[in-house]
Amino acid sequence: MARFIDVHAGFVGVTQDQLAAAHALDLANEGVEGVHFEHAWLDPESGKAFCLSTGPSKEAVMRVHEKSGIPTSEVYEIASAV
Repeated sequence: MARFIDVHAGFVGVTQDQLAAAHALDLANEGVEGVHFEHAWLDPESGKAFCLSTGPSKEAVMRVHEKSGIPTSEVYEIASAV
């Protein structure tokens, strides 16, 4: 399985509870695509949210987010880490 990080815009002023609700939608929809969302982070000032996931492809990650109602085209494969 590959590892991915993705970025969402438009989350200005979102609360921790709202982020948790969005993450729960991804968790509810992830199985069909073989994706697993591990963590989500939020910068409410910039309106950016970030998700860490594993899955078969970035397209699979994008499809889960689309189904959850929080689409993004910014999905990056993490090829290496330290």
